[in-house]
Amino acid sequence: MKKIKTVIVEDSRLARNEIKELLKQHPELELIGEAENVDEGFELINASKPDLLLLDINMPEKDGFELLEMLDEVPITVFTTAFDEYAIKSFEYNALDYLLKPINDKRFSQAMDKVKATLEKSGTEEVPANTERLTESSQIFIKDGEKCWLVKIGDILLIEIVGNYSRVYFQDQKPMLYKSLNQVEEKLPVENFFRVNRQQIINMNHIKNVVPWFNGKLKLSMNNGEEVEVSRRQSYIFKDRMSF
Repeated sequence: MKKIKTVIVEDSRLARNEIKELLKQHPELELIGEAENVDEGFELINASKPDLLLLDINMPEKDGFELLEMLDEVPITVFTTAFDEYAIKSFEYNALDYLLKPINDKRFSQAMDKVKATLEKSGTEEVPANTERLTESSQIFIKDGEKCWLVKIGDILLIEIVGNYSRVYFQDQKPMLYKSLNQVEEKLPVENFFRVNRQQIINMNHIKNVVPWFNGKLKLSMNNGEEVEVSRRQSYIFKDRMSF
């Protein structure tokens, strides 16, 4: 297995040193950088594109959740915190693990086993060099009110405009993402996602049924029960893509 590129974002030098000692017991993990605050962490992650982020939650000025909100694509993230269940309860979906400080060897090893299993499962997807697009196995962070989610792009069924922002549908959830639909569309993999009208983008892998509709339009039923109408112009393009 190739080395797992790892970044630590943690404001305490002592805690960073403790984590580095734990990393030495796992030669498959390669520490490629560390940061002591959110802004440094943001720059480091964008520059180095790590596989794994070991992230402190409670930091001065900005916390770990704010860092995740700043990122277009979120690496596999394991939280480190001195507070039992601090904000972790708010995670509704896909949180990989969190480690309570002081971190013991056994718990760290268990978390790293989860990381390796997750990477092995998604490791077959080749990402083109210099791509600005996300892939199906990429994950994004969504925070709506007090709830947070780490969502795989491939699990998203539908995204729609709500005012200046977007609502994201996955499984039985539909939180708000505080980015415009155009901003979101620029990052989505074009082979999977399709703009059906001015208001909505769908994941073509989650279409349940397609029926002809009025005035040359199409109506799609999604796997979660949502129905969307494809504009007449987009219906021609959709038929061509789906070889109808």
